[in-house]
Amino acid sequence: MFLEEIITDTQLENEKVECKSRLNRDDIVGWLKTIAGFANASGGDFYIGVEDKTNKLIGFDRSEADNERNYFNNQVNEHLVPRPQMKLSFIRYEIKGKERFVIRIQIPESSIKPIILKYKNIPSIFMRRDGFTNGATYEEIIEMSVKSKNAQYDVLFSDIPYEAENFKELREFYAAHNAGKELTEKALQSLGFYDEEKMLANGAVLFGDGYSGGKTEVQCSVFSGFNKGSERIVTINRFNGNIISSINYIMEFVDQRMNHSMIKLGDTRKNIDAYPKRALFEGVINAVAHRDYFLDGTQIQIDMFKDRLEISSPGGFYRGEKIGKTYDLSGIISKRRNELIAGILVSCNVMEAAGTGFDKIMEEYHGAEGAHRPYIYSASDHFTLVLPDLTYEEGVTDSRLPVLEFVPVPGGTDYDNKVLSFCYYYARKAAEIAEYLHISDSTYFRKQVLENLVTENYLIKDKLSRAAYYKTNPDMVELR
Repeated sequence: MFLEEIITDTQLENEKVECKSRLNRDDIVGWLKTIAGFANASGGDFYIGVEDKTNKLIGFDRSEADNERNYFNNQVNEHLVPRPQMKLSFIRYEIKGKERFVIRIQIPESSIKPIILKYKNIPSIFMRRDGFTNGATYEEIIEMSVKSKNAQYDVLFSDIPYEAENFKELREFYAAHNAGKELTEKALQSLGFYDEEKMLANGAVLFGDGYSGGKTEVQCSVFSGFNKGSERIVTINRFNGNIISSINYIMEFVDQRMNHSMIKLGDTRKNIDAYPKRALFEGVINAVAHRDYFLDGTQIQIDMFKDRLEISSPGGFYRGEKIGKTYDLSGIISKRRNELIAGILVSCNVMEAAGTGFDKIMEEYHGAEGAHRPYIYSASDHFTLVLPDLTYEEGVTDSRLPVLEFVPVPGGTDYDNKVLSFCYYYARKAAEIAEYLHISDSTYFRKQVLENLVTENYLIKDKLSRAAYYKTNPDMVELR
């Protein structure tokens, strides 16, 4: 008996079909590369229980088919990153009155490329061409990366079936923030929580009651001073749980450890928290919603210092420029990296569809000036929200900057020390320096402060395109 006798909906003699009588346990790469190659190309069908070349049915009994399916899934999960989208099914047939099964895996072209095969810590990228699977060329890898740059992790579907009873925490969270209303199945379906076959989207998996994987890992730390390098670590806690429990854990961690104070307003006294609860909550929600869930081995970091709280999320701003450091939170246009996760948080009424979370943070710090203003800085692999401790009178101390010694600058100003420290490690634009000094980017500032430092050789001025950058001349200063 042959495969074409039980399959009528596909062309078997083409480059998009591969058959294996059994999965070779001694040569895992031999068949895994075919799965990766199909996903990196235009897709294909992979049959297990069918003799290669002849298409003769070998088949499995029910128990054997189940074991082979489980082995296949385990190896794919362990060695292919990210896991390709696949549809796995059993094809039943009878021969001599006995029930037999063939396993069919339908692999569409992956929206996330390249799919990488990692075996014994060696990564490889394969491509399917003309019925054969070979290593991808440099040009093919570049093309795959360009085509998949807009793909989102959370909207891809997993191989985990949806079961309503596994999302009690999500339903309770929804009710708590929606005046007791119930999260309906219709709402979940409209969000893309699961597909027509009730297989969960990747983002939905992260809300499951029993989820404790690394995708949602959180690390919370308290430091005795102003930085990580030279200060004593008071505590460092790691937490793995679903998205809802992670949010609750962070809020409780900070609430139990933040400072509290009291200020006098006329004849009354007002209690203040180091970090306004609303601002803290918005910051945590933002970190969860915009985290890059493709990045394994990372975590959201909550670092509490003597003067501030830092909330860092893996991944730079999605489809955005590297903004460096900015106090203009309201001017940041947030683009969703995770449509499903953000959609769920919006439906839970803890995130606004218009992306106004940063505005709420600014409202909570209204009236805070100088070193008590919240700010954000971003790099290619993370973005960080900094909330100043309102109970610490001196505000945020930028201890990452070096302490310098130098001969007084001829015709210098009171700003020279701060400018040279700020520009010691990185070249800065005039506007960035003015913002750091909390003064306007005026003609006086540029001529009397910056240009004087350039003239006296304390600053090196360079141009990139039309923008001028200033860098401290290390020959004119010494690190203290």
